[in-house]
Amino acid sequence: MILRFAREGNKLSHMALTMRTVGLDPDFVDYTRAWDLQKQVHADVLEGTAPSTVLLLEHSPTYTAGRRTEEHERPAGGETPVIDVDRGGKLTWHGPGQLVAYPILRLPDPSKVREYVWNIEQLIIDALARFGVAGSRIEGWEGVWLPADEARPPRKIAAIGMRVKEGVTMHGFALNANNDLTPYSSIIPCGITTAGVTSIAAETGQDVTAAAVADVVSQLFQERAALFDADTQPQSEHRSDAAAGSKGSNS
Repeated sequence: MILRFAREGNKLSHMALTMRTVGLDPDFVDYTRAWDLQKQVHADVLEGTAPSTVLLLEHSPTYTAGRRTEEHERPAGGETPVIDVDRGGKLTWHGPGQLVAYPILRLPDPSKVREYVWNIEQLIIDALARFGVAGSRIEGWEGVWLPADEARPPRKIAAIGMRVKEGVTMHGFALNANNDLTPYSSIIPCGITTAGVTSIAAETGQDVTAAAVADVVSQLFQERAALFDADTQPQSEHRSDAAAGSKGSNS
């Protein structure tokens, strides 16, 4: 369903946080297409012509390199593209089976970026709990983790990379649902050599899809809208590009 808002001139009034599904399996979204969409939505939110929006999608296979990525950390060869991005952090992978969320939000207080990241981490932890996975934080490492046990090191299950531009957020987080973990073997994810990577499926043995995780993430964002957005009250509408006839692209 497409949300409708009252207008004051060219600007929207009574805006509400909007959840927008851009493309999920089998409609994987090319990274450059999603980046162009992020920039457009960010500009619209800045201008006040669109509400704060969370884009939900699965990418076609891509490595993204944050500003701190060093040349030797890039994967050598292979067919998966490596795209430089203007977020913080280092190298990570996106692809089928991984839910990516790009919250483009007018923050209630843009000076409290650390608080915003903490709230995003908590949302992910609470989403994981719905699937029987006990995610946690590890001091000094951003993202959401499973702690080390007798047989395994700490394992990252969700990567976070954010940017705040003129009070509105960009980029977001990637949460591993049932994706193949093999692509991580070609890189050092997020530059951390003493940890591994995991997914909901790997931890539970259940084939949990990115779409199922998207439903939970959407619900939690709506319930907590006041934490993330300066202009909105929580609401239950959900927009799907697919429902409007616009699908993700493999190009």
